[in-house]
Amino acid sequence: MNDTASPPQPLAGVRVLDLSRVLAGPWCTQTLGDLGADVIKIERPPRDGVGGDDTRGWGPPFLRDRDGHDTSDAAYYLGANRNKRSVTVDIARPEGQALIRRLAADSDVFVENFKVGDMARYGLDSAALLALNPRLVYCSITGFGQTGPYRERAGYDYAVQGMGGLMSVTGPSRREIADDAPGGGPQKVGVAVADLFTGMYATTAILAALRHRDLTGRGQVIDMALLDTQVAMLANLGANYLVTGVAPQRLGNAHQNIVPYQVFEVADGHMILAVGNDGQFAKFCDIAGRPELAADPRFARNADRVRHRDVLVPLLAGLMRTRAKADWLAELEAAKVPCGPINDLAEVFADPQVRERGMAVALPHPLAETVRLVASPIKLSATPVQYRRAPPLLGEHTDEVLAQAGLSGDEVRALRAAGVV
Repeated sequence: MNDTASPPQPLAGVRVLDLSRVLAGPWCTQTLGDLGADVIKIERPPRDGVGGDDTRGWGPPFLRDRDGHDTSDAAYYLGANRNKRSVTVDIARPEGQALIRRLAADSDVFVENFKVGDMARYGLDSAALLALNPRLVYCSITGFGQTGPYRERAGYDYAVQGMGGLMSVTGPSRREIADDAPGGGPQKVGVAVADLFTGMYATTAILAALRHRDLTGRGQVIDMALLDTQVAMLANLGANYLVTGVAPQRLGNAHQNIVPYQVFEVADGHMILAVGNDGQFAKFCDIAGRPELAADPRFARNADRVRHRDVLVPLLAGLMRTRAKADWLAELEAAKVPCGPINDLAEVFADPQVRERGMAVALPHPLAETVRLVASPIKLSATPVQYRRAPPLLGEHTDEVLAQAGLSGDEVRALRAAGVV
């Protein structure tokens, strides 16, 4: 995995001390690692078979060893922790806190997602570490940020999707399914998008802070909150509310501002029709054998179609059911009308476009022959992403990293005997 002939990476030489766990923080630091940073993942030492990042145990499924048996590492953990080195340190112990300060003094970035106030209790807050290392970029990721009436609450993606408005616009409309009927009511997104978006925004903020540090020599503090991110990522729906004062409601698979832009039933299943402009709508109408719809003043422009969606969509639904998915896709794609199938994950990773783009990667793993992971979507021409390390075993690099920090073998053995590492 380490190739001395590989091209340089943009973050080579940047050291990240990562005290985050679960998803938002690890997603951020995995991206930094993919871009070449040396990410040192600090985890709890094992006690009675339990330790490390909580997601190591969030299975099944678990990675299977060479004999086909489950290992201790869940697929969830594997998906957010490649290109890192794992070091076990008990930060509740004074000796562990001293180790973190020692590592932070030689780090460029510090990432943590503990509850507000925890780092200060350990003497690892931003003020303490920036006094030790003024060039440090210190990023805190919490549910609600370092200020405000909710700052001391624990934050979880599911709750934040609800509090931040996403669930109010996700799920079938009341016209489709009553709230109290099976399948009705607000729904969360299928993956933890508040965590993932926060991780990506945190990555962007860290890169900006490193740029500032390189220009000025001074680090700074980044305060990232899941709720802030969830509110920001509502994008056009947030803007719709702020412009009109009217809260958007759930529309199922339909779009709030574009028609037709939704899932339709076809003769042999379902597909997506995503008409983005009036020209595309006219092409669709020609293919559907109803060119007069594009000339109808109720439907000619997108604004008209949005206002008359209750009339237009049932008409289109009837047309879509008359033909099979493959027929629709072939003609619409040829005419450059946006459309697509609804694939499960087996179909996704078998798709020729996904395969051509290299969106799955296999890495050697000490417990298995290989581990297959979703690849980074970042494509850089001069400094491409490199997959240097599989997600590490718990504490796999403790001796290595502490030796690099100047500790002797006897010192590390004493810390391990005392349960500090």
